Amino acid sequence: MAIPKKGSRPITVDGTVYRWRVRHKPIRGQGNSWDPLTFAVERAEEPGGVLVVSLPCARPDNWRGQRTIPVRPVLVAGCIRRAVEQGWNQSRPGSPFALTIAEDELATLLGEPPQYLIPFLWGMIPEGGGIEDLPRCTQIWSRDGK
Repeated sequence: MAIPKKGSRPITVDGTVYRWRVRHKPIRGQGNSWDPLTFAVERAEEPGGVLVVSLPCARPDNWRGQRTIPVRPVLVAGCIRRAVEQGWNQSRPGSPFALTIAEDELATLLGEPPQYLIPFLWGMIPEGGGIEDLPRCTQIWSRDGK
């Protein structure tokens, strides 16, 4: 299993260059939030073993409005370090190395408490926020039916 280069992002962790990617479209279990948000990582030069990270939240485009977090480089770097500590061998091809992150581990990996978001119609609302927290939106339907 290799990560498609298109849509992947580079990141350097402890002197090694990697590529990481969140799948462009959700698989059925992710869209309905039965399966967690995942992303994959591999070395950019001489790819070998792939790391697949599962996070304790849904994808941002889930259909049920379950909370999510943005996958940021600081989180990716923390997950790469954790996987290496747990025995991920980036140079050995074969089955992907699975790393499951628990909710209580997110703050350590991010260096701060996670900022959860809730998908809502046109955008994302911070967890515990309200409609006033929505970013500027494009109106889908006008109220007068035009």
